[in-house]
Amino acid sequence: MGKFVMTKRLNGEFQFNLKSSNGLVILTSEGYSSKANCENGIESVKRFSQEDSNFERMVSKDRRTYFNLKASNGQIIGTSQMYGSDFACDKGIASVKNNAANATVEDKTSNRLALRATSITSI
Repeated sequence: MGKFVMTKRLNGEFQFNLKSSNGLVILTSEGYSSKANCENGIESVKRFSQEDSNFERMVSKDRRTYFNLKASNGQIIGTSQMYGSDFACDKGIASVKNNAANATVEDKTSNRLALRATSITSI
């Protein structure tokens, strides 16, 4: 089973990463102005990740593939890592579908060590 890890950036924004059961980050959120909005984002991922039509497959400038998960209003609620092939991107989507619905939530918003590590990797 996957888990959502909620953290707080140095700029005060909240974000989450969805991690698969093997600990790899499979989806990253935008920055949220409040913890409550971040929690709502997690609920949106749980809800909208079960429909393939909510995943938008993209190609970066360097021709790697990635995907965005969108809510019914078209707003992006999460973005994947970059993948080297369409097959790997499709496996990433399948992993989000398999892990999001029943994922637990780990709140690291008050963990100072997590704050520093998250902010460094967000740059």
